[in-house]
Amino acid sequence: MVLALDAALSGCSVGVVGLDGVVAERRAAGARGRVAALPAMAEEAMAQAGVPPSQLAMVAVTVGPGSFTGIRTALSLAHGIALAARVSLVGVTVGEALAAPDCGRQQWVAVDTRRDRVFLERNGDVVTVALDALPDPGRPVSVAGDAAIAVASRLAASGADVLLLPARMPTPAGVAAAARRRVSAGLDPRPVQPLYVDPPEARPAKPV
Repeated sequence: MVLALDAALSGCSVGVVGLDGVVAERRAAGARGRVAALPAMAEEAMAQAGVPPSQLAMVAVTVGPGSFTGIRTALSLAHGIALAARVSLVGVTVGEALAAPDCGRQQWVAVDTRRDRVFLERNGDVVTVALDALPDPGRPVSVAGDAAIAVASRLAASGADVLLLPARMPTPAGVAAAARRRVSAGLDPRPVQPLYVDPPEARPAKPV
């Protein structure tokens, strides 16, 4: 069983996921106001699934990009549970969690930064780009994520061949599947730390 956690975007979720699908899950809208409930949500999901932490095979968590507070809260909880249960901890990006089956298109995942810019994840890289300065896909592209509608509409207006995917938020099933893919593919472990695309906006105070 995999315990999957996510609080990277505007909602948070926890789920216990087996090979046959989700056994139990809890979701809450508005991560910025609900992340404090994440530990209780994890406890409730494991209790419903009848799986104590010691019987987990893995803890999987989204590392970003997204909400500073949500990501740090989910990561702290994931580290604590994995350490206590002595199981592996696997970090995945939002893009990995929202990855769709190969449809012959380049896959983009767009995350809203709330400043007329988006975090754009494609080909394993994440960059920040303004909505009015999106790169040319150069070939058919699919777009998922909470900023997918805005990005897809800009691309379509420029004449790109774009497919809008329905996936907006990571789900426990998607997070667990992405973690399993990384492990089964033998990929190098991703640092289970916040994925910061831009430098912090806060600056240390200058000495007086």
